[in-house]
Order: sequence, then structure tokens, then C-alpha cells
Amino acid sequence: MIYRKDIVRKFTGLILIFTICLTSLCLRAATISDSLPKVIQFNRDIRPILSDNCFSCHGPDKNKRKAKLQLDTKEGLLAEIEGRHPVVPGKPDQSEIYRRIISSDPEEVMPQNKSGKTLTPRQVALIKRWIEQGAKWEGHWAYNPPVRPAVPHVKKTSWSKTPVDNFILSRLETEKLQPSAEADRRILIRRLSFDLIGLPPTPEEVQAFINDKTPQAYEKLVDRLLASPHYGERMAMSWLDEVRYADTDGFHADNYRSVYPYRDYVIAAFNTNMPFNQFTIEQLAGDLLPNATISQKIASTYNKLNRTTEEGGAQAKEYLAKYAADRVRTTSTTWMGATMACCECHDHKFDPYSTRDFYSFEAFFADIKEQGVAKPEAVPVPNEQQTAELKKMDQEIANLQKALDTATPELATAQLEWEKEFSDQAPPKLSDWHSVGPFTAQTFEGTFKKPFEPEKEVDLSKSYHKGKDKWIAHPEWTDGKVYNGLKGDNSATYLYRTIEVQTSQSLTLLLGSDDGIKVWLNGKEVLSNQIMRGAAPDQEKVTVRLQAGENKLLLKIVNGAGDSGFYFKTGDHAPDNILAILKVESGKRNEAQNPELAKYYRTIAPALDSTRAELAAAKKRQDDFTKSLPTTLATTTVEPRVTRVLPRGNWMSEAGDIVTPAVPAFLNHSISTNKRANRLDLAQWLVARDNPLTARVFVNRLWKTFYGTGLSKTLDDTGSRGEWPTHPELLDWLATEFMDSGWDVKHMVKLMVMANTYRQTSVPDEKLRERDPANRLFARQSSFRLDAEFVRDNALSVSGLLADKIGGPSVKPYQPAGYWDQLNFPKRTYENDKGAAQYRRGLYSFWCRTFLQPSMLAFDAPPREECTVERVYSNTPLQALALLNDPTYVEAARVLAERIMRDGGSSAKDRINWTFARTLNRKPSDQEFKLLNDLYQEQIEHYSKEKADADKLLTEGEAPAPKDINTPELAAWTSVSRTVLNLHETITRY
Repeated sequence: MIYRKDIVRKFTGLILIFTICLTSLCLRAATISDSLPKVIQFNRDIRPILSDNCFSCHGPDKNKRKAKLQLDTKEGLLAEIEGRHPVVPGKPDQSEIYRRIISSDPEEVMPQNKSGKTLTPRQVALIKRWIEQGAKWEGHWAYNPPVRPAVPHVKKTSWSKTPVDNFILSRLETEKLQPSAEADRRILIRRLSFDLIGLPPTPEEVQAFINDKTPQAYEKLVDRLLASPHYGERMAMSWLDEVRYADTDGFHADNYRSVYPYRDYVIAAFNTNMPFNQFTIEQLAGDLLPNATISQKIASTYNKLNRTTEEGGAQAKEYLAKYAADRVRTTSTTWMGATMACCECHDHKFDPYSTRDFYSFEAFFADIKEQGVAKPEAVPVPNEQQTAELKKMDQEIANLQKALDTATPELATAQLEWEKEFSDQAPPKLSDWHSVGPFTAQTFEGTFKKPFEPEKEVDLSKSYHKGKDKWIAHPEWTDGKVYNGLKGDNSATYLYRTIEVQTSQSLTLLLGSDDGIKVWLNGKEVLSNQIMRGAAPDQEKVTVRLQAGENKLLLKIVNGAGDSGFYFKTGDHAPDNILAILKVESGKRNEAQNPELAKYYRTIAPALDSTRAELAAAKKRQDDFTKSLPTTLATTTVEPRVTRVLPRGNWMSEAGDIVTPAVPAFLNHSISTNKRANRLDLAQWLVARDNPLTARVFVNRLWKTFYGTGLSKTLDDTGSRGEWPTHPELLDWLATEFMDSGWDVKHMVKLMVMANTYRQTSVPDEKLRERDPANRLFARQSSFRLDAEFVRDNALSVSGLLADKIGGPSVKPYQPAGYWDQLNFPKRTYENDKGAAQYRRGLYSFWCRTFLQPSMLAFDAPPREECTVERVYSNTPLQALALLNDPTYVEAARVLAERIMRDGGSSAKDRINWTFARTLNRKPSDQEFKLLNDLYQEQIEHYSKEKADADKLLTEGEAPAPKDINTPELAAWTSVSRTVLNLHETITRY
């Protein structure tokens, strides 16, 4: 009996458990069902599920597609395959997709267990309801040209200040949420200042804005900031990330190359509000525009910002393939938000880009002049004043050359005498070579420029380096051969010999060197070339004028790293064609020979020595001036190289089809031209009205700049793996507004920051924090840390150190000694800049790709080896350590402390209030005041006892410490300002 009761009790318990589970499942299903949108949208709700879980096996990549099933197209979803249909509209139970995703059979269930993917109950419910509602298919939202939607009507009309607000508020009203209150004016001006110029406002600017009670106060502030020259600097920073701007070439030795004129072009383009379509065309194809200006040629540097190599062992063909692929990745990501990089080796697995599309896109750039392994060719880019100076020099040289080219009776008589003497003239006598060295400096450039002792006087009996180095004779060195074996990194070896001739005459020297070379004849410099290369015959050709008797020839061979060498050979004392003419009697020469001989004689005639000297000096002045001009890697066009589809990206293969320039085929926007399409055609296609991507991509990134997150948060991927926009109608409205405005960037910026949506407080209430923690509904503003450059700019600005010069060469802020020790070929020693250059904005910092400035790196600046459309925001102890210990911030704190003592009043309270007004534009709380006052008292006591510590702190950085301020007190206030500069609030935009 007891046994039966136990059975009944257990059975009853099981029924109860089963009932509870079933009820729970039903409730869960009901909850899921209730949470689903009333109308399922394919792009928003279904495509992301299929993309994440199905496209890798049943997507665009025809080579990896399984079971002949394609789910990324309407035709594929509705196709009949062996009597079954993936989707039967209105009938989930007859739809193979739905049947498979709910199957419990491990052989049938999709996604397969081995894929590691699985669908959530909500995703299954979404697919079911979509099929029930008719399985309406939509083309991917980003690939349909944007159409301007109507601005939505809202209930709270008084809140909207721009159409942007209507779109945001309409969604909030649907979600039964209220927008947040407007931020106070102190926050607004700080927000606008950081967002529009990347710098903090001054206390005076804050107070003026607070005091301005006119209705136009906010708009006046926006207009003032948009008109600031610092606006262009702020906007340029993000663009330079995208186009991977840097001061070094990135591969192997990571050597310097001059491209800063491009950075200055970008700044100017934003400041002058250049239309974005023109901005696009000039960068991709400025060199192809009719009568291209210097500015447009500078813009075309965009095409050459990729990493390059000079490594001797590199394969040129491989690196040309790397450069070409990089341009496809960068251009498609920057303008299209397209992940075309996936197609270098195979068709895209999630979007309809094919491998052929990748290489057809690459073919647009096949006309760019470049070498696979070499230092890219620098192009001088003079400004108007420099261009005028060059023209003046050209005219001076032309006048002197005309004087040399003009025949006179006196020259004719002297030529006859010379012809009689020439047959008796002996060839030049050259002594054996002597060498001495190596002489070293810290850098290759320093070694090249430094005048070591042999340059001042050649004395073959003299020794150097305390007798360790002497001149060594080399009778074994034969002219016309390359000699290697010179030793020393960052070193100079001097070579000396004499050349003796009976009469004054010209002589051609044929030279080669590894690496740089300088040449002097009789103490006068006749050649200078600072270059990195291997020695080879006839790399340099220089004609010198020998004086009768002994002539002293000195060579300086400058080596970067490894072994070094040189090459030397003389031409005949007269060219072969002149020797041939001289063998013909004067009366028997033809009409061409006499003028040719006369022209040569004028190059050696003693009577023209002074004119030739003037011409040589004028040419040297022009050469020196040209070398001083800014240069950049402007694009030069050549005959296009053949472009092939590379199987699996194999650069060695010649098996792939030859392709010509074309845009991705699926976009159905072919370029119409009767000739081979070029980069100009590509640029014009990118900014064509019916291009669905460019305008959307740019305004989405602008939105991220001013709101913290894009309307689609995946800024680099508009494809099926990218996020469906939270406000698709707003994104399309902004894109069409951008194009309709004439691609007016400032118009779009003003439109976004004038909106009430932008002006909201960034502090969420409890309901918003719970309902929308990531702020995707924009019912408040976002707060985020300042970017690396702005963290530094802010410290320099509030301290008063900031130098606000716009443009110019990159500068080198402080960085730890030895940080560049691993950079070779040549070895380099980092020397930070002095004076005002040290206090330039972070935008101008020297951008070394392999060893990015450490403080920048700590605050998440990218190395710019690849296109970067969004920086990460980390929060690490290293950042606090940088703010406390980096010389930039210690020096800024010390200079700020000096201002505190001079301008902040006499009491601790006044000074702390002044510090907060200067750095945070507000007053400190009572608790903040107490903490800082306690810190000050503690530090003044310490530094009064330990004056050596104070002296050490106050000598940090280039700025001189004041001598008229009490040292311990200044050190104590430096500790206070270091603390304030380290606050989270100081480096955060709210």
C-alpha cells in the first residue's frame, strides 16, 4: 500500500513538473510573440539572421554554396529545389527553412551543429512570423539609392528645432519615451567646442555665452566655431584615419616620406567648405583634371598614402599587388562602407561583391606611376610665391645659357688656337685612391650633413680618432668597377685622389654610391645627393672644369646600415663625337660638324669661365631652392599596367582573366565611357546621385561624431553583416539632404548640432538607463572620452602652451628615450622639437606607423597601417599614468600652476576656483575643494623640505621655469594642476 502511494505521489509530482514546464514554455512563447514587431521587415529583422547564420554556406560565394541553395536573393529564397521551396509565403510549415530550423534531427537541423551557430527562440519566431506575413523580400537597404522621406509629424511640435528632431521624436513617441532636458550652457559650449574645433572653450567664452540671452545665442556660437580655422583641423583628424595618413612608409625600415602638404590640403578643404563631391574627385583623380592646379595634384597624394617598402630582398611584383589591393580596401571602405577586402581571394560570403569586382575595381588604379620596391618619388609642390621665385631663377639661367650659346668672333679665333693645341694635349693623370673612415653620427641624415675633418682639409699624413684612423692608399682600386666593403652604420668614408692635366679642360665623372654621396673638386662642392641605395655604375654623371696642373678630388660616401661601396670612372677628356670631328680637317667638315664643335668649345673656353661659373652657381641656387620646397607623393599617370584576377590572391599567378576598370556589377551603375574608364570616372561614380552608398556612409559617420554612435553603428560595413539603422528614414533624409545641398559638409554639421536632439543632457534618468542603456534611441546625448590628439590639445590649451599655427611639417613631441632603437636601415635617434613646434596640436605629431608616439597609443590612436573609420575607446591605468608622468602633461601642469599663482588670486580658495574655471568651466564642489586644498597643504610641506624634488619637477619640459616664483609653492600647485588635468571629467566630452 505504501509502495503504491509512493508511485502515485511520484507520478503526481511528475505531472506537476510537466505542467509547470509546459506553462513556462507557453508563457515564454507568449512573451516572445508579444515582443515581436507587428510588421516584420526583411532588412531589419530577417536579413541579419540569415547573414550571420546561413550566408557562409548559402550566400553570394558561388564556390562555397552548398545544396544549390542561395538565401541572399529573392529568387534563391523562392526557388524550387528537388520539389521543395526554401520559403513558401504564408506557409511556414511548407517552408524548408522553417522546417529545418525547428527540426530536432541532427542530420537535418540548420544551422548544423558543427557550425557552432544556433538560432535563439526569438529569431525562430521572427522567421516564422515573416513567412506567415507573406515573406516580403527587400533589397538590402544600403544598396537601394536613398529617397527623401517625408518629415514625420510629431505631437510635441514645440520641441523640434530641425527636421532631425522630428525623426528622433517620432520614434520616441512610438516608444512612449520623452526626450531629455537640454544640457546647461556650460556643458553645451564645452560640447560644441570639443566637437567642432577639438579644443576647450576659455572661461571668458563660457561666460559670454551664459550671459547672451538672445534667441540667436546658440546659433551664433555654432557659426563662430564653424568659422574657426581649428574646425578644419578637427574634421581632418577623422579623415586622416580613414585614408591612413602617416609620415612613414610603414614596411621594413619604416622610413620618412613627406606627405604633410596633403594633410594641409584636407584641413583647408574642410575650412573652406569644399563640396564633398569635389573633395572626392580631387583626391582620387586630381592629377587627371584638365589644367590641374598644385592643390589638386597635392590632393592626389591620397593614392600614394599606402605603405611601401625599400627592402632590397622584397619582390617588386608582390608589393605592387599589395599596394593595389590596399587601394581597393581603403577606397571601398572610406567612400562605400564596403568590405571588399574579403574579395581579394574569393567571392564575398555575405554580400554580392565578387572576386572579379575586386580586381576590376583595382584596375582603376593601374595607371599610377610607382615601383614595387623603392622610395616613392617625391614631387615638389611650391606655393604661389615659391613658383614666382622659380620662374625668376629659370629666367636667370636662360639668360646665362644664352650668353654661353652665342658665337662671337673672339671665341672663333680662340677656338682655332685650341684646335691646334688639342692634338698635343695629354689625357688626365689620376693618382691612386686614398681612403679614411668611418666617421659616424647618430643618424644617416646627421652623418650626411656633418662636415667631418677631411672636408676642411685633406692631409694624407694626418690621423683621426686618436690615431686609430689614417689615410690608406688603394693602388688595387681600378676605375670602372664597383667596390663594396666600406664599413659602419650611419657613417661617412672619405676617398681622395688627384687629377693632373696640362691645360684647363672639362672632364665627365661617372659615379655610384651606397648610400649618399658628396663630391668636391679643389674645395668646391660639385655634387650632393642624400639617398639610400646600393652602389652601381653611372648612378651620377657630373662634368667638372679642371684647372691646368693638379686638381684635388674628394668623395664622401655616406652609409645608412650594412656594407657600403662606390663606383668611379672618367669619360674621355673630350666626348667621342668631338674627337671624331677634330680628326677631320677644318676645311672638309660638313655643315653640322662646325656648329657642333663650336658649341662644345664654348663649354670649355677660358673666356667664358666666369659665365659658366655664374651659370653653375645659378643652377645650384635653383637646385638648393628646389630641395627646400615642400614635397609630397602626388600621383603621376602612366600607361596602365595589366590587371588580372589573382586566384586566391596569388600574386605570382598569370592564369587569371585580364580585367579592365569597372565598379561592382550588382550595383547596376556601370560607368558609361567610350574609352578605358579611369580614376576620374570612378570618383564621379562615387558621388553620382544614384550611388546608394557614399552619401549614406558620410552622414552616418558625421552622426557618430556628434552623437557618439552612428545611426548604423557599423561604420565600416554597410553590407548584410552591418547593423540595420536605428532610424533608416532619418539616415536617408540626411543622405538626400547632403546631396541636395551640393554636398555641403558645414551645412550638414550645423544641421546636426542645431537640433534639440544634440542639445540634450547626456545624463540618463533611471527609466532611460534601463530602457535604452546604449542610447540607440537618442533620447539623450552621449558622453565619451576625447580622442588622443584632443586629450593632449586640451592640456596644452588650458595651460596656455598651445601653439595654434595651422599646417606645416610634422613635429615631434616628447617620447621616451630609446623607443626607436629597433628602427634600422638606417638607425635613428628621436629628437623632440624645441620651442613653439613642441606645442603644436596633436594632429601635427610625427606619425611613425611601426612606433606610434606612446602617449597617442595609450589613448587609442591608430597606427594608420590600414583604413580606420572608428577608433576604439579603452579605459586603462596606462592612460592615468600617461597623464601624470608624460613630460607633455607634467610640463602643462607646471605652466598651468604658474598661471594659477599669477592670475588665480592669493588664497587657496581663489586659486582652486580659478583652476576649475580654466580646466572644467565650473566651480568645484565643497568636497573637491577640500581634497585639493588638503593635497596642496601636503605638497607644500613636502617640497619645502625636499627642494631638490621641487627643482626636478619644475625643470620638466622645454618651457623655462620662472625665477620670480617661490619654488616649493609652484611645485605644490603643479601637483594640484596635475591632479585636475588627470580627472575623468577633464578628458571627457559630455
